[in-house]
Parts: sequence; C-alpha cells; structure tokens
Amino acid sequence: MNRFRAWLLCSGLMIVGLSACGRSPQTTFYTLSPLVAEATALQPAAPALAVVSVTLPELVDRPQLVVPDTGAKVVILESHRWAEPLKAAIPRLLADNLSRLIGADQVAAYPQHAANHVDYRLFVDLQRFEVVGNSVVVDALWQLRSTKDGATPLSGRTKITESLAASGYEAIIDGYNRALAALSREIAQPLRSLPKKP
Repeated sequence: MNRFRAWLLCSGLMIVGLSACGRSPQTTFYTLSPLVAEATALQPAAPALAVVSVTLPELVDRPQLVVPDTGAKVVILESHRWAEPLKAAIPRLLADNLSRLIGADQVAAYPQHAANHVDYRLFVDLQRFEVVGNSVVVDALWQLRSTKDGATPLSGRTKITESLAASGYEAIIDGYNRALAALSREIAQPLRSLPKKP
C-alpha cells in the first residue's frame, strides 16, 4: 500500500512538473504614451499637418523589444512585445504630441490623410531607436515639406539620449516616451512660426 501511495505521489509530481514545463511564459505588452503636461491652447492660425512617413531600423522594426547583450550581441525578447507595430505607434504619437505642442486640431498620422488640404507633410527617418547602456538613444532626420509648390523644405537632425530612471523594461518604455517627446518639441519649434496656406 505504501508503495502504491509513493507511486501515486511520484506520478502526480511528474504530471505537475510536465504541465509547468509545457506552459509558455506570460507575454507583457507595451505602448508608447503622448506627453500630457505641455498642451497649448487651440491656435486658429496653426498649420494643418500630416505625419506621412516614419522609417525605422530593421533591427527594431519588429513586435519584440530589442535590448543589448554583451559585446555586439542583442537580445530579442519574445515575452516583452509592443502592443502594436512601431511604424503605426510612432507616427500617431508624434501627431498627438505635435497637436498638443502647437495647438493644432488638424494633425493626422496616416498617409491617406496627407492630401492637399494639409499645409505641411512631416517625414521622419529614425536612424537609431535603441537601448545603449543605461540610456535610450533616438536619432532622427526629419523634414517638413510645404504642400505649396516651390516652398523650400525645413529639415533637421535631432539626437536625444535619455537616461533610464530605473531598471526594468517599463523604464525603457518611459525613456522612449521622453525621447520622442523631445523630438516632438524640436519639430514643433519651426512649426509654430509657419503660416497656413492662403
């Protein structure tokens, strides 16, 4: 009888162990957040803007978070993912930030809304969007193009390094939010003085 009980106990432990091994690790999803503390009152003369294109390095243009490992190696984190593609999230975040910063209610985040009714189109090429040591780095080339024929584009390059306030993946997301907010402020500066189309 004791042997039978011991066999039952061992069998139960094996089943529990196997079921634990078969479980997938829980996946955590992350989103980017717009700035909220710097909203400008609605400006009737603010230009209409479309965020037409945001390009990303292929290394980070994926659902998983990418963090550095030793040397030149990186880790692609299967259980820590973006809730939506960055190519959709970043344009919408920039549009939201810019709308708040310049007091404009006509800021769109998708190419299909970039018709001639807007005053300017924004193109952003993210050269770097990565974790480096205890910081995140966002390095962006950007260009504002008027929809008015013959107008000279405004362009710039903005490199932001934001130190991580804590350890963990949420601190990385917070760093990206702060870096993209700083990029938005850089782009907003010339936009404030640009006229609407006549």
